[in-house]
Amino acid sequence: MTEKRSGPSNPVPPITPSAPAYLAIDLGAESGRGVLGRFDGERVALQEVHRFPNVPVRLPSGLHWDALRLFSETTAALVKAASSARTELESVGVDAWGVDFGLLDRDGVLLGNPYHYRDRRTEGMSARASERVPREQIYRATGIQEMPINTLYQLLAMEGSPQLAAAETLLTIPDLIGYWLSGVAAGEATIASTTQLYDPSGGDWARGLIANLGVPPHIFPRLIPPGTKLGRLLPHVAEEAGVERLPVIAVASHDTASAVAAVPAEGEDFAYISSGTWSLVGVEMPHPILAPEAMAANFTNEGGLGGTVRLLKNVMGLWLLQGCRRTWAREGRDLTYEEMVGLAAAAPAFGPLIDPDHPSLLPHGDMPARIRTLCRAHGQQEPVEPGEIVRCALESLALKYRWVLEKLEEVTGRGINVVHVGGGGSRNELLCTLTAAATGRPVLAGPVEATALGNVLVQALAHGRVGSAAEIRAVVRRSVEVVRYDPPADRSAWDGAFARMERLVAATTKG
Repeated sequence: MTEKRSGPSNPVPPITPSAPAYLAIDLGAESGRGVLGRFDGERVALQEVHRFPNVPVRLPSGLHWDALRLFSETTAALVKAASSARTELESVGVDAWGVDFGLLDRDGVLLGNPYHYRDRRTEGMSARASERVPREQIYRATGIQEMPINTLYQLLAMEGSPQLAAAETLLTIPDLIGYWLSGVAAGEATIASTTQLYDPSGGDWARGLIANLGVPPHIFPRLIPPGTKLGRLLPHVAEEAGVERLPVIAVASHDTASAVAAVPAEGEDFAYISSGTWSLVGVEMPHPILAPEAMAANFTNEGGLGGTVRLLKNVMGLWLLQGCRRTWAREGRDLTYEEMVGLAAAAPAFGPLIDPDHPSLLPHGDMPARIRTLCRAHGQQEPVEPGEIVRCALESLALKYRWVLEKLEEVTGRGINVVHVGGGGSRNELLCTLTAAATGRPVLAGPVEATALGNVLVQALAHGRVGSAAEIRAVVRRSVEVVRYDPPADRSAWDGAFARMERLVAATTKG
């Protein structure tokens, strides 16, 4: 059952066009956007001014991001924001996905297009790292989830390359765009914390670990906290965009850090799911959890606003649907996401399941075939029609969320009574309904634009117009609507399905 409720109980008057305006550049793995945010001191309103696809490029050297295009689109967003703002822009901030990076030479020139985290060159790099430093020691130093996409493994895959030999500075994707905007090279802490090369206890690069792994120590930039004024737009950027030399703010530059900053929660008994290409399922903690139990559950400790730690797990997320959609489009069946979810809603419940985090699902490729293969490998009837395949993916995601939430409660000793879902997945009514049913907890869906809201409000924090992370969440509660999904009274069928999911997760871990 669903119950819709608005965020503000006494909505304030509409925000005037003269309210201070901030531009959020939000770069996702599938698309990027420029979002104009106006904040009147009580409430924030967003307006998307520019959207563009973010399409990887496969070259003989591997799978890459088109970093130059990302910067060109960022400039285009500045142009459109300036013409839409009706008032002077206050600043601009950039957030993006984690782990990927560009390397600069001693003159600050980019040494080749950044690799895409789904490139296969990192295969075997976890074993190489473990030969030099035991996995347990790496986890104690960084608290980061074991995933082949991690920055650490990408760097190990580049050992001996001329590019790494010539590198003077490593900048993550939002740091790189920020550098091209301002001319200031620095590492924002929340995005640095995704690299598996950052010490969450000390708040600095894990320099001892870096030395022991044989990674060049000099390439890591100085670190700055979210909300730091990085610099001002370079003259040629401001001229091209037709704006003043605006401040460039290092926001909570990891997109999940921005999204979690905008969770409209109160108290501590909540979990969040930042739902997009990836589902980031976690809780907010005052300190990292580096215990063996956290490592066994493959949890990650990433930095958040105000010195908090996001203890979470990366779950494959809507990547499963994106992969299916691409495959079906190539086959001549161009389904929208809405059509896919509609077909899934009509498909039988409690059919075959998969572990969404099985390694075979990570790379680009024929996602429906991979899902069918996993079902067959575990003695289940293969889903055939698109509705059956999408239903399998969504039920599997909801059950994996339950697995993560129960492990989080075990590791932290803290009860989770409500789940906040933000990001694009919060619009997926079927997934939210399944999540409430599978987890046995109410789901509060919204805001859809959590990342852009967090980006804008951290810029406002940098300008002194909001005073703390708690005030940011209060602003979000006054500004957005959420939809509540309550679990059904009888969840016995879900308990049976969860027992199957536990066996699938155990098989993935063992394999």
